[in-house]
Amino acid sequence: MTALYDLADLPGRPCTIAAALELVGERWSLLVVREVSLGNHRFSDIARGTGAPRDRLTARLNALVAAGVLERRQYSDSPPRSGYHLTASGRDLLPVLQALLQWGDRWAAEEPPVRLTHAPAGHEEHTVDAEWVCRTCGEPVSSSRVERVLTPAGRALSGLPADETHEH
Repeated sequence: MTALYDLADLPGRPCTIAAALELVGERWSLLVVREVSLGNHRFSDIARGTGAPRDRLTARLNALVAAGVLERRQYSDSPPRSGYHLTASGRDLLPVLQALLQWGDRWAAEEPPVRLTHAPAGHEEHTVDAEWVCRTCGEPVSSSRVERVLTPAGRALSGLPADETHEH
């Protein structure tokens, strides 16, 4: 199952950022995704890594499973026990975590406790940065070169006529 929100029901500007935050905007949700992405699949390991209260963690895990971000996989029959694993939806959150890590390294921590690196064969280790890249040509794009284009759904939610596609 995947949670889909009627954007018209959300307060403020109709936007998929608001819909995404309804699902994963609470602190424990993204920390759970971080822990599972690091290979911590059992409840006790996720609890230890997040520091979340057990009742809050149970609620977050259930919500993330219901939304299709995580899936339960049974790893023991006696007693029955399941671990948590990222779905495609959950894996698509990893660049969000990377961007938050990069922002936190720069603005929220005096000394970052970890850094992400890439070591291609035969080359030195490189630091990995989150950046905007065009899906079509692969070119890095700065925010000053991005145009906001309302879709037909966005125009309808904003009460605008359907004939204009660019917001100025």
